[in-house]
Amino acid sequence: MDLFDYANRNNPPRDAPLAARMRPRTLDEIVGQAHLLGPGRALRRAIEADRAGSLILWGPPGTGKTTLARAIAAGTQAHFAAVSAVSAGVADLRKVVKEAQERRRLGGGRTILFIDEIHRFSKSQQDAILPYVEDGTIGLIGATTENPSFEVNSALLSRTRVVQLQPLTEADLSLLLDRALSDTERGLGDQPITLLPEARAHLLALSSGDARVLLNTLELVAGGLAPDPAGSAVLDLPALEDAVQRRALQYDKGGDQHYDLISALHKSVRDSDPDGSLYWLGRMLEAGEDPLFLARRLVRMAVEDIGLADPQALPLAMAAQQAMHFLGRPEGDLALAECAAYLALAPKSNAVYRAYGAVQADVATTRADPVPLHLRNAPTHLMAGFGYGKGYQYAHDAADAVVDQAHLPDSLADRVYYTPTDRGYERDLAARMAARQVKLAEGRATQEDGQFT
Repeated sequence: MDLFDYANRNNPPRDAPLAARMRPRTLDEIVGQAHLLGPGRALRRAIEADRAGSLILWGPPGTGKTTLARAIAAGTQAHFAAVSAVSAGVADLRKVVKEAQERRRLGGGRTILFIDEIHRFSKSQQDAILPYVEDGTIGLIGATTENPSFEVNSALLSRTRVVQLQPLTEADLSLLLDRALSDTERGLGDQPITLLPEARAHLLALSSGDARVLLNTLELVAGGLAPDPAGSAVLDLPALEDAVQRRALQYDKGGDQHYDLISALHKSVRDSDPDGSLYWLGRMLEAGEDPLFLARRLVRMAVEDIGLADPQALPLAMAAQQAMHFLGRPEGDLALAECAAYLALAPKSNAVYRAYGAVQADVATTRADPVPLHLRNAPTHLMAGFGYGKGYQYAHDAADAVVDQAHLPDSLADRVYYTPTDRGYERDLAARMAARQVKLAEGRATQEDGQFT
């Protein structure tokens, strides 16, 4: 019996994990992903018409990739075969293809192949199915937690539609939670449980958009509850903390706590306080904040508050983001901590931030003048005849590569956008800019002297 035969059974064994028992069996039971499966959505219409085609289902763990594949399997008239890239090889794929070819030859209809964890297949393994997806021998549904742009062959991507699933919202998880607590057939409804509000909030926060984590944690905690004489049990915050061995931190990823803590982190970095920076970063990570959200904010701090005062800040912040993406938690936490401490201790400048803001204001409010003729390329004789490139001075032909020519439209000729600070590397940049101005002034004086001799 394969994955999908099991999915089609109406009564999973009672000793199966709660997450398996509560897995939705139809499209209507699936919670979340309204952008894909809501009424009238293109993907839902295609599934209901049995014309979903080849798909790559991409999303974080516990968002319903396998569930969606199983719902397609339950509703299609095609033969459905399933393999896992963790254990399958080219021989398994060839077997499915051979059976699909024979089924097609005998008029037995289409074959849809589901590959779980498709990103674990090597390039050669993915290449093995490419011709058969292309000629229609099989339809492909792949599931992956990794970015298909990097993990799935471009040729295979071009023959499939990538469907991105989003982490479940707290409202989605709350609905699944209530369903599991009340369902007497597949859930915990025959074990009356009173879930207190603080425990509920923490359980939803711990799940971080992952339905499997939610249901596995609920099952773990419920199994350790002592019912009262009436047979009911209370699931409170201490019971939840005891089961998961993790202290509940007061945190609401969609409310004031989220914005207050990220504000505290950003301002601690801006104020050059490494201790405050590390503390607020740790508070958010340990409370279940998305680490890649924090990585993005650190990158923003590098460009907004440090800029060219330390040109290494941005590469280091990007490296921290990549390290977190590559390692995940908890190992990647140290990369973010290292970055936060470095940014806090780096010299600060918002000169580029202010300069670009001034540029945006001018672009929005001033006339969009044409590029000065001397700055335009003249690849044809006609363009040269119209004066394109005339008078352009090639910097490398000049002493110190400094030439005196305008680089802004005449209407903005006197604008100065970038004014470096005297902190960090910007001190050197300010000196370079001053030296350039001296060179330009000397050149103009020499030119004026020549005119009067």
